[in-house]
Amino acid sequence: MKAIQDEDNSVPQERWVAQYGRTIMYPGFFRIFRLWTMDTRALNHILTHSAEYQKPEDARRNLARVLGRGASTCSSVVRTLSTDQIATLKGVLFTEGEQHRKQNPAFGPAQLRELTPIFVEKSAELRGLWEAELAQAGGQGRIDVLKGLSKMTLDVIGLAGFNYRFDSLNPNGQPNELNQAFQEIFSPSGGFTVLMILQNIFPVLKSLIPDERSRRIDRAQEVMRRIGIQLMEEKKAAIMREISESKDASLGRKDLHGRDLLTLLLKANMATDIPDSQRLSDEEVLAQVPTFLVAGHETTSTATTWCLFALAQAHEVQRKLRDELFTLDTASPTMDQLNSLPYLDAVVRETLRIHAPVPTTVRVANKDDVIPVAEPFVDRDGKVQNGIRIAKGTPIFIPILAINRDKKLWGEDAHEFRPERWDNPPDAVSNIPGVWGHILSFLGGPRACIGYRFSLVEMKALIFTLVRAFEFDLAVAPEDIQKKTSIVQRPLLRSAPEAGNQLPLLVKKFERGQ
Repeated sequence: MKAIQDEDNSVPQERWVAQYGRTIMYPGFFRIFRLWTMDTRALNHILTHSAEYQKPEDARRNLARVLGRGASTCSSVVRTLSTDQIATLKGVLFTEGEQHRKQNPAFGPAQLRELTPIFVEKSAELRGLWEAELAQAGGQGRIDVLKGLSKMTLDVIGLAGFNYRFDSLNPNGQPNELNQAFQEIFSPSGGFTVLMILQNIFPVLKSLIPDERSRRIDRAQEVMRRIGIQLMEEKKAAIMREISESKDASLGRKDLHGRDLLTLLLKANMATDIPDSQRLSDEEVLAQVPTFLVAGHETTSTATTWCLFALAQAHEVQRKLRDELFTLDTASPTMDQLNSLPYLDAVVRETLRIHAPVPTTVRVANKDDVIPVAEPFVDRDGKVQNGIRIAKGTPIFIPILAINRDKKLWGEDAHEFRPERWDNPPDAVSNIPGVWGHILSFLGGPRACIGYRFSLVEMKALIFTLVRAFEFDLAVAPEDIQKKTSIVQRPLLRSAPEAGNQLPLLVKKFERGQ
């Protein structure tokens, strides 16, 4: 367990797989054995049988601890909504069943076309801030790109998810409490302690013997709750105005529509033709706010941060990408224009492959099962097995990052950032059970992330705007940059861990024609 904590995510397991085989069991705390498999058929079985393989209770508790009740109450929403509306609400973190295949109002292409100007506008605002900062530094300087990207994506989810202006990029605005709250929640924990382990096993200890991280999370949740209440009250007032101006002077199932997620939740709560037993309480609605904010904010900012990190080390890729971006004679591209750029698409795919924001996830077997495998394996007794016999209650790690950079699937250069591989990807990667792009970054099966299109278009808008405007280089040695996972995988300097998550890059204004 010390190796797992001290090294970058997935590295110890990749080493064990190379030594012992592609399906391994290893002991965790209290010698509870965990399954780790790189077999794509086995992973497909686990991901597509979501009722039999669910998120374990301790993981649900930890998510609820960070996100509040929204991580566990989202399923209660489905009782009140139609099929498309279910997909709209649940899709922020995951969706289930046939709803995943439907183009829902929140994440379908038509809606994303409407939202793309928000992505571009906020990307341009971030560009302007960095240009001003560089102007004061003589045209080039050191910038923590994670900080700016995190603020930008928070502004985007505020507008696209809640039609609310956080204005976190506004240099003249008030200090952004919500962004600070996120920093507290996503800051690296500094390693496991005996108390943290016991708190995870016996949750009551979190209240009886709170540690400093627990106190920080409590304070952050108070901030998110207060801002969530403010958002909710403003939306309620807008809905009441809508009701008073309508002919029916009431709200029903037929009115359960709206561009932003919070409005949809509140309308479901206020609809008169929904039974009290199926109606959401204000607390349940409020509980969703941090979940939506985290899902729509943290993963995209982290992925784009790692993209700039990769480009800073690959100057030829950066130059080639910039050349393609300037083939569009506009600084405000549409979604279709962004999607028409093949090398931009390859850079995004390669970033999400090798720098998956969420490197692993966990499932637990709800019953004894035999998991089918693509390739037979030899067990510890030397016997050839054609399936993985799994006992009820066994934790199973889904190796998102390890599959994304598996040399057996991708070739010997699997750990290298090489966007050109997407011109002709290996046939073997077609067996990866991911919902998008033959990678596992958005998972697969009934609980895959349905909001992936939102994230992809936003990420492309950011890269388009920033790479056309700036040249990026490393500000510190690459080995000084560590990946620390707290729900998402964020950069941390080994030389300055006390400074928290950051990615300093040398940024220079790009002058076209020079």
